[in-house]
Amino acid sequence: MRPLRGTVATSLALVGFALAIIVAAPAGPADVASEMEPRPLPRTAPDPGENPATPDKVALGRLLFFDPVLSSSRDVSCATCHDPRHGWADSRSTPIGVGGSGAGPGRVFTGADPGPLLPRNTPTLLDVGFNGLVSGAGPDPSKAPMFWDSRVAGLERQVPVPLRTPGEMCAGPCDGDDAMDGAVRRVRAIPGYREKFRAAFGGSDAEAVDATRLTRAIAAFERSLVAPPTPVDRFLAGDTAALDAAQRQGLRAFRDAGCIHCHGGPMFSDFKPHAVDVNGASGSRSGPRAFRTPSLRNLRHTAPYMHDGRLRTLRDVLVFYDDLAEAVSETSDGGVAAGHVPLDPLLARLRLSPDDFPVLEAFLDSLSTDAFDRTIPASVPSGLPVLGAR
Repeated sequence: MRPLRGTVATSLALVGFALAIIVAAPAGPADVASEMEPRPLPRTAPDPGENPATPDKVALGRLLFFDPVLSSSRDVSCATCHDPRHGWADSRSTPIGVGGSGAGPGRVFTGADPGPLLPRNTPTLLDVGFNGLVSGAGPDPSKAPMFWDSRVAGLERQVPVPLRTPGEMCAGPCDGDDAMDGAVRRVRAIPGYREKFRAAFGGSDAEAVDATRLTRAIAAFERSLVAPPTPVDRFLAGDTAALDAAQRQGLRAFRDAGCIHCHGGPMFSDFKPHAVDVNGASGSRSGPRAFRTPSLRNLRHTAPYMHDGRLRTLRDVLVFYDDLAEAVSETSDGGVAAGHVPLDPLLARLRLSPDDFPVLEAFLDSLSTDAFDRTIPASVPSGLPVLGAR
C-alpha cells in the first residue's frame, strides 16, 4: 500500500474535532456506525500486491485507455465513455459505445442498426481506486466492488468486461475470450506497444504483450486517477475555514437527515446494495433491483445521476429522495403506497427538508474539485484517432 495522508490516528482525531464544530448535538441519527462518519480521503489508492504501480506501467495504461485499437470496431476506446472533459464519465444518461459517433452528451448512434442499448449510467473513474473504502484503513484492491451491481471485484477484473460486452467495445458476436484475444493480437502487432510493454513489465518481444499485462496496465492507470483534496477533505483534516457557513450547515443537515447511513465514510458510500427505485423500472417481476450506493465525490462533474441517469441535477435528486421517504413513511410495510414496491427500509429513516436543499447542495458541491487529471495523449501507438482529443 502506498502512504496515506498522515496517520489514521491523527486523521480520526482531526475528524472528531471538525465534526464537533457542527454536529456536537445532532438532531438526526445518533446511531450512525463509526465507519460511516465522514473522513478525509487518502492521497493515493492502494495497489494490489500482484500489480504495483510504476510510472512506465501507468503511462502505458493511459495510452491503452485512449486507444480505439482495443475495440473490435477500432473506433471506441475506454475514454469514449470515460472522458476526462466530463469528469471521467460521459455526461449522458446512459452511454453509447460501438455504433456511435461524437463525444460526451453529443454522442449519437449512427447507421441503421444502433446495436444493444446500454442501460446504466457511466460512473466516473475519479477515485475509483478507493471503491470499498468505508473506514480509515485502505480497502483490499482485489475486493473493491465494480459496476452498479458490484458483479466484479477489483479493477484488474473490471477492465476486460467492456472489451467483451456487446454495445460497449465489442461489435457483433462477443465471446469473452475471443474479444480479449483479439484486442491482445491487435496491440501485440504494434511495435510501439511491444516496446512499452517491455519497459513496463520486462520480457521478450514474444511474451511482452498478453491479456494479464494489458489489464494490469489499464488498472494501474485508472487507480492513479485520484482527485486532489476537496474542501471537505481539508475541513475534516482540521482546516475549519475550508467550508463556508452554508456548506457547514449543509453537512449538519446531511447528517441529521440520515443521508449518512448510506453516504458516509471517506468515499461517502457504504458500497452496499440498496433498492431505491420507486418505479421498479430497473427491476423484475419480484420488485426493483438493488444497486450499490454510489460515491458522492466529484458530483459537480458527473451529472446526470442515479443508475439510469434519469435525474439531471442535484436538486432533482434531493426532491426524489424527499418524495420517496415520504411515500415510504406513509406505509406500514416499507412499501410505496402506489404499487407497494418493497424498498430499502433505511428510506423510512430519511428526514429531508426542502428548506435545507440549498445548503445540502452547497455541501455536496464541496465534495468536488476542479484540479483533477485531464490529460489526453496527443497520439497513441496504433495511429488511430484519439477519441475526444482536440
